[in-house]
Amino acid sequence: MKYFQFIFSPTGGTEKAANIITSKWSPSTMTLDLSDPACGFEKCDLGPDDLVLIAMPSYGGRVPGIAAKRLSKVHGNAAKCVLLCVYGNRAYEDALVEMADIASACGFTVIAAISAIAEHSIMHQYASGRPDSEDARQLKAYADKIIQKIQSGQPNAPLELPGKRPYKKAGGAGLTPKTSKQCTNCGLCAQQCPAQAIDFKNPKATDSKKCISCMRCVAKCPHTARKANSALVAIASQAIKKACTVKKECELFI
Repeated sequence: MKYFQFIFSPTGGTEKAANIITSKWSPSTMTLDLSDPACGFEKCDLGPDDLVLIAMPSYGGRVPGIAAKRLSKVHGNAAKCVLLCVYGNRAYEDALVEMADIASACGFTVIAAISAIAEHSIMHQYASGRPDSEDARQLKAYADKIIQKIQSGQPNAPLELPGKRPYKKAGGAGLTPKTSKQCTNCGLCAQQCPAQAIDFKNPKATDSKKCISCMRCVAKCPHTARKANSALVAIASQAIKKACTVKKECELFI
């Protein structure tokens, strides 16, 4: 059996949760980065003996559009697939069912799904420090249960996942990071932007129509020269405060 993980993780939270799971499967898991527009996903051909983790964050209860588009090019060829949806302690709403539909359309056989929590990529006070040690314990236990299911040879029944079809309307956060005087025009943000929204020749220019508010440019800037509008962040933070008050736990659907 070969092990793969397709990950969209602009600020690292989704990747951290994914690595906890796949570390229980194999020390030699191949990672394909869904945030890399140059990766040739259409060349990815898997097979029924492979085990694949597809890991994405929930953006407003939906799958990030560019991640879905890139994943849709992959040829699953009945490879066994586990879905991982990571969210910032508010809600993941229709993201898991959307992921399941995309994976099935690619030809994957979805055998399990997991929801996990990571520190919110914009409002860092929510789910700060997660996934934590307890999350890691739960995710490792889920990874073991999934392997046990495969080894048992039990037939794979359709999963009952939270969420609705048709999915909720996708909406952007509308928070396009801007540069400050600390910007040196190094261009790292443009190189790292999953949506290619930042001008390579003029990194201070960001196309707000392309920006998906993933905050990778903020997280990766070596000079802390990029940030979202603090007033708008405060408004967004207040809007989700009630939903984020109760600590959410990881879930396994198998």
